[in-house]
Amino acid sequence: MKTFCGRANPTTGSMEWLEEGEDYDYHQEIARSRYADMLHDKDRNVKYYQGIRAAVSRVKERGEKAIVLDIGTGTGLLSMMAASAGADFCYAVEVFKPMANAAVKIVEKNGFSDKIKVINKHSTEVTVGPDGDMQCRANILVTELFDTELIGEGALPTYEHAHKYLVQEGCEAVPHRATVYVQLVESKRMWSWKKLFPVHVEAEDGEKILVPPSEMENCPGVPSVCDIQLNQMPLSDFTTLSGVVTMFSVDFSKPVQSASTYYRVQLEPVKSGKAQIVLSWWDIDMDPSGMINCTMAPYWVKPTSALQWRDHWMQCVYFLPNEEPVLQGEKLYLTACRDEYSVWYNLQKAREGENKADEEHKADVCVESPVCRCRAHLLWNRARFGELNDQNRTHQYIKALRKVLKTDSVCLCISDGSLLPVLAHCLGAKQVQYFILFFRSWHFTNHLEDKIKIIETRPELLKPSHLEDKKISVLVGEPFFTTSLLPWHNLYFWYARTAVSTHLASNVTVLPQSASLHMMIVEFQDLWRIRSPCGICEGFDVQTMDDMIKDSLNFRESREAEPHPLWEYPCKSLSDPQEVLTFDFTKTVPQHCLSTEGSVKLLRKGKSHGAVLWMEYHLAADVSVSTGLMQMSNEKGICEWNPHCKQAVYFFSSVIESEILSEPTAVTYAINFDTKTGEIAMDFKL
Repeated sequence: MKTFCGRANPTTGSMEWLEEGEDYDYHQEIARSRYADMLHDKDRNVKYYQGIRAAVSRVKERGEKAIVLDIGTGTGLLSMMAASAGADFCYAVEVFKPMANAAVKIVEKNGFSDKIKVINKHSTEVTVGPDGDMQCRANILVTELFDTELIGEGALPTYEHAHKYLVQEGCEAVPHRATVYVQLVESKRMWSWKKLFPVHVEAEDGEKILVPPSEMENCPGVPSVCDIQLNQMPLSDFTTLSGVVTMFSVDFSKPVQSASTYYRVQLEPVKSGKAQIVLSWWDIDMDPSGMINCTMAPYWVKPTSALQWRDHWMQCVYFLPNEEPVLQGEKLYLTACRDEYSVWYNLQKAREGENKADEEHKADVCVESPVCRCRAHLLWNRARFGELNDQNRTHQYIKALRKVLKTDSVCLCISDGSLLPVLAHCLGAKQVQYFILFFRSWHFTNHLEDKIKIIETRPELLKPSHLEDKKISVLVGEPFFTTSLLPWHNLYFWYARTAVSTHLASNVTVLPQSASLHMMIVEFQDLWRIRSPCGICEGFDVQTMDDMIKDSLNFRESREAEPHPLWEYPCKSLSDPQEVLTFDFTKTVPQHCLSTEGSVKLLRKGKSHGAVLWMEYHLAADVSVSTGLMQMSNEKGICEWNPHCKQAVYFFSSVIESEILSEPTAVTYAINFDTKTGEIAMDFKL
């Protein structure tokens, strides 16, 4: 059986479906999974173990046999905890076949084969009865079905089905309940991930202000949550307008409803400001008394408790449909609406004389899920909004455009959803052509529909008639393309530039004129955990899982770099940043591969977890933008990363610890850019 997998093609700028062997999808799923992260989550594992022991004890005290149903067992860890806590039998359900096979091996290796049955099915397909998958209904329900939003992985319908068909009435549940908390904040930084701000351009004929179109300004956006490591967001980047409020909770020991509903709470702002963002997180009580609690609360909520780092559960940023000015002490109602898989929020002001009871009875129908009307929220992700709103970055492009544009410039822009054509026109370009199928409205709003021509074709299909038989004197690009996953995928600009070369004037100016690939060896504070073997977890041998991840990472090809937004994942540089490859956009893409070999010296003590790679674009003389390192403190090697881009991380298969630097230690590298595929292969030796 063959599998079709979507993959970005950097040479065409589009997603393509490639035929792969049936194992490919499995290996990708395992290699990029968060299983290692969960196994390293000490707080989660300890609390689950405590909760399971307590649940088994309560059942035994009632004189009953403890029969456990573990849905989404993964490695089988929670079932083994239950068996070692004295459970009589465990049914461990896992839908992902390679994972179920691994669970069987892990259970056997730890000596629990007689107490645990692994069922390779979706829990909704599990049967109960003498000839069924389960002999009888369970009286202890153990699950770990949660994501950052709590319900995004289908926890509610799974619980609903389990209570109807798989567990006894009044069963014990671990976790026993989940509670969702919210806090209302004002944050220009986070709001810039949803709204496009006006752009100020200093032109020769005075300042021009480019305003987004009204349909974008009034668009509610999309309901998808923005999940981030809020613990990396400094307090200076937001203002809390309310205290922390309990939004809703779910008791997993009772029947659960997955049907769409809403929850409403009354808020009184502790500060006046602009309500823009709802920050949210949850905690789980592993027992009915709430004594065994596992929380995702960010650092400012519980400043005294030690924070457990985890990447499988983070915190949520929700954007209100519109900015709402609020006054300290006034009554507000915050409504959380949810369907089976997602949550979204609305804020309303209480009318005079209205109390909470009136408000509760007023709305029986759940507020509809927001729908993007401007298409920008469908085209751009949160980071892209932030990038377009980054005034320092925009200023660099304006500075570069000023250097290269003349009043008679015929300008062609190749980038997705870019402001460059508008900036080029404002700075005096006579004629601007633009490859894009979207964003006309921006031009109309700024009365540029007759100044900027949108060419609805691909670069290789460009004809002289598209350009009114003129030659392009200035070719510009950020470059940014929505299909790009890794930093070098935006080199599609180079391929597009090559495709249109017959339409370029002999003295054409290309902006950016070149790009360079940079690299640095780092020690991660925590991110290393997602690729680090676990070995023994809470006394159970999970080496089989480690081997499985390792095999998948090495499957078919050399290990690959993977994209991560490093502003969320602190690291320390162990080497200086090094330029390793350059790409000259003034020339066409060469036929031969671009290769480099060399070594990078380790200058600081620490563990070499991997290499970080990023692109820098040289727009014009002395004007560059970086998609990676923005700043580094030389003493400690603390790095500041571009917050709008994902950097490429190549995790080393073994970690070198440099404690003494009296003898210089170096990492050797070989990097190859295949011009036929647009991909970069790399190899590092410690």
